[in-house]
Amino acid sequence: MTPEELHRAIERGDSVRLLDVRNREEYDSWHVSGDSVETSVVPYARFMTADVQGTVGTLASEHDLSETERTVVVCGRGEASDYVAELLRDEGFDAENLERGMRGWARVYVASELSAAADGTERSSVAHSPSGGATVLQYRRPSSGCLSYLVVSDGEAAVVDPLRAFADRYVEDARERGAELRYALDTHVHADHVSGVRDVADLTGADVVVPEGARERGLTYDGADEYDVRVVADGAEIRVGDATLTAVGAPGHTSEMTAYRLSDLLFSGDSLFVESVARPDLEAGDEGAPAAARRLHRTLTETYAAFDDEMTVAPGHYSDAADAAADGTYAATLGTLRGRLSALSMDEEAFVAHVLENMPPRPANYETLVAANLGREAVDDEEAFELELGPNNCAATA
Repeated sequence: MTPEELHRAIERGDSVRLLDVRNREEYDSWHVSGDSVETSVVPYARFMTADVQGTVGTLASEHDLSETERTVVVCGRGEASDYVAELLRDEGFDAENLERGMRGWARVYVASELSAAADGTERSSVAHSPSGGATVLQYRRPSSGCLSYLVVSDGEAAVVDPLRAFADRYVEDARERGAELRYALDTHVHADHVSGVRDVADLTGADVVVPEGARERGLTYDGADEYDVRVVADGAEIRVGDATLTAVGAPGHTSEMTAYRLSDLLFSGDSLFVESVARPDLEAGDEGAPAAARRLHRTLTETYAAFDDEMTVAPGHYSDAADAAADGTYAATLGTLRGRLSALSMDEEAFVAHVLENMPPRPANYETLVAANLGREAVDDEEAFELELGPNNCAATA
């Protein structure tokens, strides 16, 4: 089974039976999930032993695998799982291998148009569209929960928070819609994946757009002579065809975090998600986290207070627990989030305690990823892909 086929089955809500043959620690840190997914974790070594002892069928039955139910076997690269799937088939089980394993799963990238209201009601006219009539694609990477966006208007396009691994995808999608990709924007210096703004610019000549605070963190684009870098502050405007993206300073997750407003749509980056708020410790560590949390509280309760309940939040990440909207995207109105997230109504001290109390582990390799995104460390495509494998963990609460 290809990773894309597995993803489509999960999206449809099909019952999916997985057998993960990695170690429990590997599974716990990162795995395929979904409402319709049931997984048994049985390390590969146990199947090797069972093969020698002739007890593969017994081992499978002990973990509730059925001969009449299709089982998809998963490992890191699709090699150990291929061996186990063959053992199971020899015992009469309907078993398939997940092609390329979790690394193949990390290549799944899905795009959906933001065409519905966050409450699931279809927008009936441009006047009531949160994007003000521009076409907006939301890209999601199920393996990590990363979200990126393509904004298309009147023959021009901009991509927000692009991933390096999929730079050519944004270019192709813009061309399919008759648009020239003019801008590649980062909302902040990412700590969970390698930014694709340089790569998009290399492919298209698009201007790179970064928050001004990123320069203060040491961001450099040395050697980037083939494209322009535009540094924006709060209130700056980026024209994309007939649409306007307005920078909204939103510090907290990082000091330079900048959201972008498009009509009644807010690309919130890593400031506010549909199920949580941002973690504040990835720039200044544990020592600087309380001060960053206070800045984040001001962003959420003061800066975002200027937006009414109808503003639709399009975040930079989503988690397994997040519910998709009617159009399959992950977005919600501020009114919905104000009712859903208790953190948005807390006073400053309660908020700081809340976000610092139960943060999940930091993203894997986050220090190296930050260095790469600042331009301090060069990584090739394969190394970049390896560095960002795993969950993003950019939210304050799991």
